[in-house]
Amino acid sequence: MKTSTLIIGASAKPDRYANKAQRALSEGGRSVIPYNPRGGEIDGLQVVTDLADIEQVIDTITLYVRPSILEPLVPDLIALKPRRVIFNPGTEDAASELAFSAVGVEVVRGCTLVMLGTGQYG
Repeated sequence: MKTSTLIIGASAKPDRYANKAQRALSEGGRSVIPYNPRGGEIDGLQVVTDLADIEQVIDTITLYVRPSILEPLVPDLIALKPRRVIFNPGTEDAASELAFSAVGVEVVRGCTLVMLGTGQYG
């Protein structure tokens, strides 16, 4: 079964790291699901506005939102049963990291783009 990467804080703006990560993941042949409550479309992909609508198997969640935006999403993200969560620079939040760790989700403090570029993404 094919797994997907969920991008929290997806953006259509090409200068945003979330957009750069989405493009790099897609160009690398990975299945990507962009999430932003504003909705829309990014590079031909429909942006998910409700986490409960996600039916795909989520391997990785990569975060591009500040902790105050992330915290209310954590229970819904945990419900997706990801293998890991990547806290990109500026998204680190000890309480959220503990919540993910407590249910067995691998927590990575790193940069998705660097991980992709160095072969560490997996």
